Amino acid sequence: MCARFFLFSPDEEIMKLFHMVSFPRISPRFNIAPSQPVLAITRSQHDLHVKHFQWGLIPGWMKNPAPGQAMINARSETASSKPAFKSAFRYRRCLIPANGFYEWKSSGNRSKQAMCVRINEAPLFAMAGIWEQWQSPDGTELETCSVLTTSANTLLETIHPRMPVILRPEQYARWLSADTTPVPQLERLLQTYPAEEMQAFPVSSYVNKVVHDSPECIEPIQEQKTLF
Repeated sequence: MCARFFLFSPDEEIMKLFHMVSFPRISPRFNIAPSQPVLAITRSQHDLHVKHFQWGLIPGWMKNPAPGQAMINARSETASSKPAFKSAFRYRRCLIPANGFYEWKSSGNRSKQAMCVRINEAPLFAMAGIWEQWQSPDGTELETCSVLTTSANTLLETIHPRMPVILRPEQYARWLSADTTPVPQLERLLQTYPAEEMQAFPVSSYVNKVVHDSPECIEPIQEQKTLF
């Protein structure tokens, strides 16, 4: 699962990773949460574009979604066939830049320890995403997105059984390729990222509140041990 993440790399670093000739100035974010704007990279023809989507996909055919019906994650194993995702998977794929994400680990007494997850040798990476355009009954248009997930690796499976699909730079072009790319080729990209290339460490409960959005969110702390 991926329910919070962060992105603080300078514009120049993001532009370099995606081989873009220009990039809008953005503010660092340390606690991006569902329903908030998410920066993403899309492709039309041969050009890359920077877009902002509301995090939580709403299928284009849904007439009047109720609160909580927006889907922040889509299972990579079934996204190409599920009615809510298959059109976006076929025609509207995107890359979602991140420096890391958060997950919450059960620590006893019904409490949960916030964990920060990052890539060892890649301070900036991209998660596989899909996006959709939805129009409300009054004609208001809204573009939304979802992060694809896969089975957790051995590092993260003790925290949560799912993790976001993290793509390598050499896979970006294929993921953003034309809608004529065979689905099996796309699905082969959606693998579990190796545990040995990642790290996970505890951070304070400060990150639990979405209003908190500062570097303090990602500062490591000593994990609390439950005593019996």
